[in-house]
Amino acid sequence: MRIAVDAMGGDYAPGEVVRGVVELASQPEFNDDVILVGDQERLRTILCELGGAGNEHIVVQHASEVIAMDEHPAHAIRKKRDSSLVICGRMVKDGEVDGTISAGNTGAAMAMATLGIGRIPGIDRPAIATQLPTLKGDSLLLDAGANVECTPENLLQFALMGAVYAEKVMGIPEPTIGLLSVGSEESKGNDLTKATHALLKNSSLRFKGNVEGKDVFEHTTDVIICDGFVGNVLLKTGEGMAEMILGLLMTELDSMEGDLLIKMQPVLYSLLRKLDYAERGGAPLVGVNGVSIISHGRSKARAIANAVRTTISAAKSGYVTAIKKELPTITGERHAA
Repeated sequence: MRIAVDAMGGDYAPGEVVRGVVELASQPEFNDDVILVGDQERLRTILCELGGAGNEHIVVQHASEVIAMDEHPAHAIRKKRDSSLVICGRMVKDGEVDGTISAGNTGAAMAMATLGIGRIPGIDRPAIATQLPTLKGDSLLLDAGANVECTPENLLQFALMGAVYAEKVMGIPEPTIGLLSVGSEESKGNDLTKATHALLKNSSLRFKGNVEGKDVFEHTTDVIICDGFVGNVLLKTGEGMAEMILGLLMTELDSMEGDLLIKMQPVLYSLLRKLDYAERGGAPLVGVNGVSIISHGRSKARAIANAVRTTISAAKSGYVTAIKKELPTITGERHAA
């Protein structure tokens, strides 16, 4: 695999981005290539400082421009054609790399993927697919923030893309689908969820009905579908709740005796890893005609390294091709036939 990394994107770029790539590429079992896209001089200087200058799996691709975190996404994409982010998208579209990652301006990264790489034919809107930790392993939530207003047809496509990604990348056989709503009954919800429920019920997908917010982290279904507004609120609320619980737990542990605290350390370490966004590295924008991973803006080295792993795994899975193959199965063509 060849993966392009927007080395200039993120709160801690380019230093932490390069560090993450060097740490991953230095592992003996690593056999893929990473192209660091950004200011050539700065990147090579950092590579020398970190001891990664001679690594055969790391390549530097020069970009003369950088899209800032606060720039207007669409304007920046059109204006800065030689930015690290735009070049990454161009490399995916031209087949020079198998996937790309950016921890930079999220809106610009989505614009780059949609306008630069392009949508899968037949997909109206790409969606952010985020893995959520649950009591029974990870589930997949989409849309997690790409589209704040959606149609029932959009959500039906999200369900198909989520099912394909869950199977091909996450290794879940025959994934089940749930529709996030205010009640488990078919009659509950707003106009969007009611209309979407009808479409999903009549589709070939393994739809299990509505899922309430309280059921999300119990893994009642493998894939959870909602519009981007609801999905992003759910995601951020979950992150905040997890941080609060961990904070309260750490405060209580301060009063524990030494031996008990030592015994608790492995459990706490395992819990922290499950809840830490850096463990997954980033979320794919599914529905674009290539692998595009969006990482958290505050990603540091470990998150970047895991984002590269996620991108490689997604590219090897062939989920983009699988979506193209499965898309006709939820269109009117099958039912009309």
